[in-house]
Amino acid sequence: MPSIETILAAVLLLFLVFVVVSLLRAVRIVPQSYAIIVERLGKFQAEFGAGMHILVPFVDRVRATVDLREQVVSFPPQPVITSDNLVVSIDSVIYYQVTEPKRATYEISNYLQAIEQLTITTLRNVIGSMELEETLTSRDQINGQLRGVLDQATGRWGIRVSNVELKSIDPPASIQGAMEQQMRAERDKRAAVLTAEGVKQSQILTAEGDKQSAILRAEGQAQSAILKAQGESKAILAVFDAIHRGNADPKLLAYQYLQTLPKIANGSSSKMWIVPTEFTAALDGIAAALGGQGAKAPGGSAAFSGQAQDVQVDLSGMDTTALEVPEDLARTRLESPREALAQARQEADAASDEAEYGSVGYPQPGSEQLPPPVPPQR
Repeated sequence: MPSIETILAAVLLLFLVFVVVSLLRAVRIVPQSYAIIVERLGKFQAEFGAGMHILVPFVDRVRATVDLREQVVSFPPQPVITSDNLVVSIDSVIYYQVTEPKRATYEISNYLQAIEQLTITTLRNVIGSMELEETLTSRDQINGQLRGVLDQATGRWGIRVSNVELKSIDPPASIQGAMEQQMRAERDKRAAVLTAEGVKQSQILTAEGDKQSAILRAEGQAQSAILKAQGESKAILAVFDAIHRGNADPKLLAYQYLQTLPKIANGSSSKMWIVPTEFTAALDGIAAALGGQGAKAPGGSAAFSGQAQDVQVDLSGMDTTALEVPEDLARTRLESPREALAQARQEADAASDEAEYGSVGYPQPGSEQLPPPVPPQR
């Protein structure tokens, strides 16, 4: 049978254990950013924040420990129907923070589940009033509406919803293919427009370059024509001045004029030959200058006999020391001026008929038969 000392020792040991356990249960240390809800005999007693707190053992108990930091929770994707009857899958992220631990503990049993269900219903209401295109381009508007509804509903629970984000909005696969084709068509359209703008600018610049080149070319041609005309003018003035300085004999000028007439008549492009009215007087002057035989017309001009005669070149008035005149020039036989005039006229008429009818001697359609051309008389 145990002695009294043993029994007292056991009781003392039990008392010490009770004191230690009571002290452990009475002292509570709360970490930073946490709060505890203490109940005394089943009734709310106090809300303790960070630090060490003493509770009444076996009377007070901790109902809940609440995290006061901002929490992030991601909800699984939810099917939502838009106003144009398309089903899209939307998953969201909620940022919330417990501001009143007592209300978050006693006002609702599970505030996280309540926030999730409230988010789903609010999201369906908001998306249901929008079309697919508006849904894809109005994320900020949707986030704002969700945040307003959730913050108002969770405020009485002692919870503040700081932000709501939609992670993804996934339309059906067929709609995604149609949208990709639409975006590809839009990109092709923009590329075609940019290409057309580039071609347009290139053509405008090319046209501007051609315009400037044509202007410069025309200015160069104008300057060239002006310089050419000035050169020809100076050449004519030089020739004219040289002729006057050399005191050319009228006999030489008249003879050169007579020699040029057949060349004018033989031109293939000649359509009309105009004989000046003073041509007869010029021929009379030539005949007189050449000293031809025949009667003299009044005024000192030789009369035309219509026959070819031997004409000798009169060199009495020329300086033979300065010019070397061949002996054949003195024996040159010139045609009668009247014969030369008739020959020139016949050649001019023949050239005109050939240019107009294609051959010489054919009559004009609708007119009488014309006589054959008269051969030139030598």
